[in-house]
Amino acid sequence: MTGPILDVRGLTFAYPDGRPVLAGVDLRVAAGERVALLGPNGAGKTTLLLQLNGILRPASGTVTVAGLPVTPRNLREVRRLVGVVFQDPDDQLFMPTVRDDVAFGPANLGVRGAKLDRAVADALAAVGMAEAAARPPHHLSLGERRRVALATVLAMRPALLVLDEPTSNLDPVARRELAEILTGLDVAVLMVTHDLPYALQLCERSAILSGGRIVADGPTGALLADASLLAAHRLELPFGFDPAFGRR
Repeated sequence: MTGPILDVRGLTFAYPDGRPVLAGVDLRVAAGERVALLGPNGAGKTTLLLQLNGILRPASGTVTVAGLPVTPRNLREVRRLVGVVFQDPDDQLFMPTVRDDVAFGPANLGVRGAKLDRAVADALAAVGMAEAAARPPHHLSLGERRRVALATVLAMRPALLVLDEPTSNLDPVARRELAEILTGLDVAVLMVTHDLPYALQLCERSAILSGGRIVADGPTGALLADASLLAAHRLELPFGFDPAFGRR
């Protein structure tokens, strides 16, 4: 593609009670780019994510994924192109075995036989969970379940991977393992996170969503080094963390 994988223009949205959430969001993500979406609670980050695969529809504005407008007639393909990994992996894992969970999406698209087996095997290998294929998901650790949830999305061969708070409740080892997996994937990533060091580690670019708008968009290190910008939008680095060095 010559254009962006994700192109959001002038997006607005309000809930039925009239409360405005998005007030003209513009955001673009290029092929292969990893972008962190930062912002305080209530800024509209999750609401924006749900617009990307048509779960919510905007009041105005447009969303285009890999050149395809997010409209009702395109939802089947859009939901294949946009792979959303939710904060709680148990929202995505519901089959008896890991293999069944990873096979569910491609099978619903009509993939069968050796092609389905290959899609499942490739996705599980990509997240380091091939040996868990026959295990029940609920027997796995949180970090393992999160990797399987990622595999369920990768099996669909998405153009854009959307991660909602991927490090939530992970221990340091699981956090590092997930980072190694994500940096090895050849897919565009939009990552919603409050984990600012993780954003710096994985994403060269970040955008801050606050008050329903993108208020800053640029190199992650530069944004995190701007103390007044972070304070204005209720973002805070861990104590002792220096974004200039990327470590405590």
